[in-house]
Amino acid sequence: MKPVFKTLVVGIGDMGGSHARGYAALPGYQIAGFVVAKNVERAKKLAKELKVEAPVYTDYYRAIKEVKPEVVSINTYVDTHAAFSTHAMRQGCHVFMEKPIAKTVAEAEEVQRAFLETKRKLVIGYILRVHPAWMKFIELTRALGKPLIMRMNLNQQSFGKEWALHKTFIANMPPLVDCGVHYVDAMCQMTRAKPRLVQGMAARVSGEVDADKHNYGMLQVVFEDDSVGWYEVGWGPMMSKSAYFVKDVIGPKGCVSIDKDTTNVDPSDVSRHAEVDGIIVHSAEADNTGYAAKKDQVIRLEDVPDHNELCKREQEVLYKAITEGTDLTDHVADAVNSLKICFAAVESYRTGKTIRLA
Repeated sequence: MKPVFKTLVVGIGDMGGSHARGYAALPGYQIAGFVVAKNVERAKKLAKELKVEAPVYTDYYRAIKEVKPEVVSINTYVDTHAAFSTHAMRQGCHVFMEKPIAKTVAEAEEVQRAFLETKRKLVIGYILRVHPAWMKFIELTRALGKPLIMRMNLNQQSFGKEWALHKTFIANMPPLVDCGVHYVDAMCQMTRAKPRLVQGMAARVSGEVDADKHNYGMLQVVFEDDSVGWYEVGWGPMMSKSAYFVKDVIGPKGCVSIDKDTTNVDPSDVSRHAEVDGIIVHSAEADNTGYAAKKDQVIRLEDVPDHNELCKREQEVLYKAITEGTDLTDHVADAVNSLKICFAAVESYRTGKTIRLA
């Protein structure tokens, strides 16, 4: 009989709610408690929806002490990630934690040390790592030769409560880091090379954002194999829908692109950010006349999970790691590395200098 792990769900916003649904749907987890900052009634409503009988706490440390969970799911703002995750691991708990791993590189390294010292399992919420289309996308880019040109963005036009949420995010973490870690992580998987140079640019294009903050950012990274990566992010009501979604990788042998119809998509809808219509593979091979020898191939995938399903799959990864002893050393190191690259871009735009990492 497979073990069932008592689980404490910390934070029940968009991501926390999705992860809670994942735990409730999987037989290997039992939700034993919720932790919220203020909204106790929302937690009670979620518990009722999931048919879960579990206490709701507003004090994280008290919840750990009283619930004695075996798994802690941390879905809070990034300023609590390091303190909450290190405490949980040092109390003997396995941890799932939403990205980014921490608010600073120093805190990220502290989390990494706790992970290595306690030998607990730690999975970071890099949702693209469990997405079948992205897994295929990364696999195909590795066949393009070197160097790679990796072009990615996610600009989110947002209004009302979505813009209010974005402003809260901006106050805690530069958008270039908050979302950038996903795509920088993907670039690192594609190149399998160390980053060498990082340059960043940013702009504050809203008077509603604090004077020392930015709601638009761009980074460029050069890797040791001469591959280059570009990532762009912008949040707010002024952002362009036409510049919403680019996921494109070019190499000597051709290019691979994620195909997504953005005609009627709300770019502020987080639940639809991971949607993929297909993958387009273009070959640079020419025939004896000098023109394209092959037509572009469009790959349609049958396995198209929605946002909640992806969150559930992340919890399946954690369960397998706990029960089968999966080595997550590289996974955690990758999370620290992607954060270092993104913060190097922030240092670059603040100092006006290119940052050398290797």
